Amino acid sequence: MTGEVLSGKAALITGANQGLGLEIARHYLDAGASVFVCARNAELLAAAHEELAARAGDADRVASATADVADAGQVEVLVATATERFPQLSILVNNAGIYGPKGSIEEVDWEQWKQAMEVNLYGSILPVRAILPQLRARGGGKIVQLSGGGATSPLPGLSSYAASKAAVVRFAETLALELVEDKIDVNSIAPGALNTRLLDEVLEAGPEAVGEDFYRRSLEQQESGGTPLGLGAELAVWLASPASDGITGRLLSAKWDPWRDLPEHRGDLSSDIYTLRRIVPADRGFDWGGD
Repeated sequence: MTGEVLSGKAALITGANQGLGLEIARHYLDAGASVFVCARNAELLAAAHEELAARAGDADRVASATADVADAGQVEVLVATATERFPQLSILVNNAGIYGPKGSIEEVDWEQWKQAMEVNLYGSILPVRAILPQLRARGGGKIVQLSGGGATSPLPGLSSYAASKAAVVRFAETLALELVEDKIDVNSIAPGALNTRLLDEVLEAGPEAVGEDFYRRSLEQQESGGTPLGLGAELAVWLASPASDGITGRLLSAKWDPWRDLPEHRGDLSSDIYTLRRIVPADRGFDWGGD
């Protein structure tokens, strides 16, 4: 997208000290928004803050704070601080996420498995709970959830990641219906296969932990360069902009879906297009299994 389509708006972006979260923050600044970024690693966050302030050319448009989005108390403080810093805050991007342990469910560390669920799922729910009063008071807003391949495909060896990301999407679909009357749009992004620290973790874990097929595809992804970070960031800008008003409860692929053209198809989006649904035999051409 071009131009300052987010001028005068402010966004809270979690997990924004590197990777896609930082790229989204860059794109939001370029689109005219102010950004409040958070992450757990203070050193990386400080470097990201410095970069973003230089990019904005106006230090007043950038703020940051360390926070663990899986901790309810820290999230309450984070949202209160962000709201005080940017009273016009109307956009939430839940980007923070981890892969979690890699290996078969009976062998992985259970505490690490739970932590991945807490960061990926609770870490996208707690900020929503904290910011909703602010968005309702403003008469609307935008919530963007980051999904991933785990939401739409089984990932042997990465069960906590897959389960949590599927839950993130179904939470977003449910939340979207709850908030229709409040004019708060909620959507999920599948950003594509990104060459970030998560890919490095998979390659380090090896085929024994994540499976031969996934490991092979990860090697190919590394060699090809993966999906550009900018695609997911552009979709995040569009979902935060007025262009997407009224489009809610969808899981959109940054790489494969014609999301820029969706306003032309608003009427069709009252169906289950771009949502998680069960496949029945008739969907695959079989005549058994009932109507």
